[in-house]
Amino acid sequence: MTIELTYLAATLILALVQILLPAAGRTARYGLKWNAGPRDGDMPPPGRVTGRLERAEANLYETLPLFIGAVLIAYLAGRTGAMTAWGAALYFWARLIYIPLYAFGVPFVRSLVWVVSLIGLIMILAALFI
Repeated sequence: MTIELTYLAATLILALVQILLPAAGRTARYGLKWNAGPRDGDMPPPGRVTGRLERAEANLYETLPLFIGAVLIAYLAGRTGAMTAWGAALYFWARLIYIPLYAFGVPFVRSLVWVVSLIGLIMILAALFI
């Protein structure tokens, strides 16, 4: 398996973790009975950290389809190399670092880390045309 596909698999695992983190926060706040129930009524507002984790999860989903597509196209087209490997690494590690930065409300650095993940994605896409 190529390094790009390895980082893609790791990013998908990270996405699963990002589903579980806010779910655990909601369960801790509202209880297992609420979590296992039908949730027919309005959902109570999440706690501060849980809300941030939900937004970090949503933020990942904005670029995850692009990352998946870019990695798969690069792999299938035989365009993988140093640029795509570094791009996939930048994307994954930036997305991983982004979670605690968002959860703890770190301004500016969080946005910079998001830009790094975007640069990683752009590197993979650029490799398709270079």
